[in-house]
Formats: sequence, structure tokens, C-alpha cells
Amino acid sequence: MNYIVFDENFIKKSLLPLTYFRPVSDIRCGILTIKEKWEYYLDSPVSSLSEAYLSEKFPVHFEADNIYINAALLPEKDLVKAVQNLQSNEQLVYNDKVLAFRAGQLNPDTVQNFKGKTIVYQKPVVSIKKPYDIFSFNAGQITADYVLVTRNRDSQVLSRTNTKTGKYPVFIEKGAVVEAVIFNTDEGPVYIGKNVKILEGSMIRGPFAALDNSVVKMGAKIYGGTTLGPFTKAGGEIKDSVFFGYANKGHDGYLGDSVIAEWCNLGADTNNSNLKNNYSKVKLWDYTQKDFVDTGLQFCGLIMGDHSKCGIATMFNTGTVVGVSSNIFGGDYQPKFFPSFKWGGQQYTDYRYDKAVEVATAVMKRRQKEFTGIEADLFKKVYEKVKKIEDFSNE
Repeated sequence: MNYIVFDENFIKKSLLPLTYFRPVSDIRCGILTIKEKWEYYLDSPVSSLSEAYLSEKFPVHFEADNIYINAALLPEKDLVKAVQNLQSNEQLVYNDKVLAFRAGQLNPDTVQNFKGKTIVYQKPVVSIKKPYDIFSFNAGQITADYVLVTRNRDSQVLSRTNTKTGKYPVFIEKGAVVEAVIFNTDEGPVYIGKNVKILEGSMIRGPFAALDNSVVKMGAKIYGGTTLGPFTKAGGEIKDSVFFGYANKGHDGYLGDSVIAEWCNLGADTNNSNLKNNYSKVKLWDYTQKDFVDTGLQFCGLIMGDHSKCGIATMFNTGTVVGVSSNIFGGDYQPKFFPSFKWGGQQYTDYRYDKAVEVATAVMKRRQKEFTGIEADLFKKVYEKVKKIEDFSNE
């Protein structure tokens, strides 16, 4: 069977700015991206169907018969079985929400309106609908993904220079260097990917995941529910936060209850608030409402889109959203919504497109990644899309 994860248009927009540069299925929550989770459960390749501008970098594979799965869904055993049991022209539904269906080739528009024979799924489902769902679900997803990625495999032996307490395991892939580190696994496992370096003096609580080629700097204090995507550098104090990958928080400063997309850099001594002084629920900018909306959460920190940066000693307020390819600096607290392709702080100007591309090219080169024609085309399309979505001048 051919499997395709498809983006529901409203959900994709509600997850901005994190979905400007990727389909929903490419969001990392836990150890794996959503698409990778489905590939593990289905034991099959899975491709993504999203908006047309993403198709060159994230191509979709069609066959005559396909099962389409809502990309926001986080898989578990019973749901996967129900998806696999779908027959032609059937749709799996929970609370009037289409979870999956089986059909021929569809495009990004027609996939939104498929109607078939309804099969009602009886169990509650978990899905990523808002950016804060990512860090809210992350601890549980690390624990679930740990089982998938380590099943029937042996870890490297944890060096005697390390200290480990707790009932959950630490799994270390080949090539990782972990010395003089304190691990506490009372609340969840620790996964260390290939060629990861965790430098001496670091203190790490599970559930925690550091993916391939990431680095934890000396003396870092990392609490459970934290994921470092591939090629991420992390230092200082971090709690319940997800780095998609290729990002830097290499110095002291606090980051809590946050999501940092790819190619971001947090300057030295950058701090974010994740709790309001009056302990009330946090409001967060919502792209679908074009306004700040109550999250229902008491703890909510920073959401930062791809290719954005901030200067040293930047202060982010509780529940701040930063768009894509912006450069934030200044000594005061930054705006709680900082749009895409902007430069400055409380007062900001447009970030020149040519300069943004120049920086993106240089940053990727430092990670031995080329700013290819595909990347350049996607960058331009995101720039044009941002102008339409974030133009509030007529409102």
C-alpha cells in the first residue's frame, strides 16, 4: 500500500510560522518528525502532500491506490491498525474530523474535500494543531519514540565517567561522545544520536533526545521534555523545548516551553519568560485569527520560525511568536508578535530580501549544507507568501 500524509489547510495555517518552510508532517515532536513516526509504525515509506510551493523540496509519491493520513495525527498502535484496514473509498472519522481515507490520486485542493463511506474511530486521538502542542506533547512523544528507534538494538556502554540515576535507560548511538555528564532518568529515557557530543559538567533529565551531530555545551542544565534536532548546539538552561534542527543556543540564558525551527540562532544570554507574573493563562499570536488567542496554558515561551536570529541579551516575553527570517535585537523586551522578514526590536523595518538570502546561504554553508536552487526557490516563495499572510495594512 502507498501511504501519503496530507496537510489540512486550516491546521497548516494555525501552525505558522513553523509551517512556512515545511509540511505539517515534517514537524519534529519527540525524537522523530510526524512523517518518520508513521514510517516506523507502517514499516513503509511515506510521502507528504502539502501546498504546491513545497512540492519540489517535499515531493509526493502517488500510486493508483493510496491511503491518505491527516498529517497532524500522532500515530499509535490502534490508530495505525484502523488506518491500514481502510478499504477503497472509505474514510476514518473521529468527532467529525477526517483522520484518513483511501482513494486514487488527489491534489492539494481535492484532498481537502474527499467524501467516502464513513468508518467511525472510537478512541481519542492526539494531533498537533497549534505550535504549543509541540512542546506540550514532547515529553510523552520522546518516551514513545524511544521504543520505536531502539527496539532490538544495543546501546553503546555509558562511560564510567558519567553518573546515572533513575529507572529509565540511556541509549547512545555509535560515534557519540558522552563524558562526565549527570543523567537523571526518573521521569523518562534519554536518547543520544550518532556523533553527538555532550560536554563535561552537563546535567540532563529525561525524557530527553539529542539527535545526530548535535552538541550540548559544557555545564548545560537541561530539563525533561527537551529535544535537540540534528546539528543543534545547546547550552545554558533549557526546559520542555523543541529544536527542529540546525539551530544554535550555544551560551548561557534560559529557554523554556518553546519551539525553535531550523537555522535559528539565539544570542548569548538570551532569555525568555514562560510564566506570567500574575500566573494567568498565556495568550499567543494566532495566524488564523490575526490576533492573540488564549492558549489555556500557564507555561508558554517562545515560538521562533526558520532562519530567524536574535542578538545578545535579547529578552522575550511570555508567549512570544517570531516569524521567519527576522533579526531581533535591542535591550528592551521584544514585541510579543515579531513578523517575518523584519529587522530591529520594538521598532523594526523590513529585512531586505537579498540580505536575508545572503545570511541564509552563509549559515547553511557553516553546516556543510548548500543553499541550492531548490532552497532558493522555496525561500522566494515563502517571502511572497509572507507578504500576503502578514500584510495587516488594510485591516
